[in-house]
Amino acid sequence: MYTGAIVAAGGFTAESARPAVDAGGVDLVALGRLFISNPDPPERLCSGAPLNRYDRTTFYGGNARGYTDYGFHQPETV
Repeated sequence: MYTGAIVAAGGFTAESARPAVDAGGVDLVALGRLFISNPDPPERLCSGAPLNRYDRTTFYGGNARGYTDYGFHQPETV
Protein backbone atom coordinates (compact mmCIF):
# COMPACT_ATOMS: atom_id res chain seq x y z
CA MET A 1 0.00 0.00 0.00
CA TYR A 2 1.25 3.48 -0.91
CA THR A 3 2.22 5.52 2.16
CA GLY A 4 3.63 8.65 0.52
CA ALA A 5 2.08 12.06 0.05
CA ILE A 6 -0.96 12.43 -2.21
CA VAL A 7 -0.99 15.62 -4.30
CA ALA A 8 -4.18 16.83 -5.98
CA ALA A 9 -4.08 19.23 -8.93
CA GLY A 10 -6.42 20.70 -11.48
CA GLY A 11 -8.86 23.54 -11.06
CA PHE A 12 -8.21 24.33 -7.42
CA THR A 13 -8.38 27.87 -6.11
CA ALA A 14 -6.98 29.37 -2.95
CA GLU A 15 -10.44 28.92 -1.42
CA SER A 16 -10.95 25.29 -2.47
CA ALA A 17 -7.46 24.00 -1.60
CA ARG A 18 -7.79 24.03 2.20
CA PRO A 19 -11.10 22.10 2.33
CA ALA A 20 -9.63 19.47 0.00
CA VAL A 21 -6.74 18.88 2.40
CA ASP A 22 -8.95 19.12 5.50
CA ALA A 23 -11.25 16.42 4.08
CA GLY A 24 -8.33 13.99 4.36
CA GLY A 25 -8.22 12.59 0.84
CA VAL A 26 -5.08 14.48 -0.14
CA ASP A 27 -1.99 15.82 1.62
CA LEU A 28 -1.18 18.71 -0.71
CA VAL A 29 -2.91 20.74 -3.40
CA ALA A 30 -0.98 22.09 -6.39
CA LEU A 31 -1.92 25.54 -7.63
CA GLY A 32 0.29 25.50 -10.73
CA ARG A 33 -1.56 27.96 -12.97
CA LEU A 34 -1.87 30.45 -10.15
CA PHE A 35 1.89 30.22 -9.57
CA ILE A 36 2.52 31.18 -13.20
CA SER A 37 0.48 34.37 -12.92
CA ASN A 38 1.57 35.35 -9.41
CA PRO A 39 5.28 35.87 -8.75
CA ASP A 40 4.63 35.96 -5.00
CA PRO A 41 2.00 33.29 -4.27
CA PRO A 42 2.97 32.42 -0.67
CA GLU A 43 2.72 36.07 0.39
CA ARG A 44 -0.59 36.54 -1.41
CA LEU A 45 -2.15 33.36 -0.06
CA CYS A 46 -1.03 34.01 3.54
CA SER A 47 -2.13 37.65 3.53
CA GLY A 48 -5.39 37.14 1.63
CA ALA A 49 -4.22 39.46 -1.15
CA PRO A 50 -5.99 39.09 -4.50
CA LEU A 51 -4.46 36.73 -7.05
CA ASN A 52 -3.68 37.74 -10.62
CA ARG A 53 -5.78 35.90 -13.18
CA TYR A 54 -3.79 33.74 -15.55
CA ASP A 55 -3.98 33.91 -19.33
CA ARG A 56 -3.92 30.40 -20.84
CA THR A 57 -3.08 31.75 -24.28
CA THR A 58 0.36 32.74 -22.98
CA PHE A 59 1.29 29.48 -21.23
CA TYR A 60 3.30 28.08 -24.12
CA GLY A 61 5.11 30.51 -26.34
CA GLY A 62 8.39 31.98 -27.32
CA ASN A 63 8.56 35.14 -25.26
CA ALA A 64 8.15 36.52 -21.74
CA ARG A 65 4.56 37.73 -22.16
CA GLY A 66 2.35 36.04 -19.59
CA TYR A 67 5.25 34.24 -17.96
CA THR A 68 7.49 36.89 -16.45
CA ASP A 69 5.43 40.04 -16.79
CA TYR A 70 2.92 39.58 -13.97
CA GLY A 71 3.30 42.15 -11.20
CA PHE A 72 4.01 41.61 -7.53
CA HIS A 73 1.31 42.51 -5.03
CA GLN A 74 1.71 46.05 -3.73
CA PRO A 75 0.05 46.29 -0.30
CA GLU A 76 -1.52 49.61 0.55
CA THR A 77 0.39 51.68 3.05
CA VAL A 78 -1.32 54.01 5.48
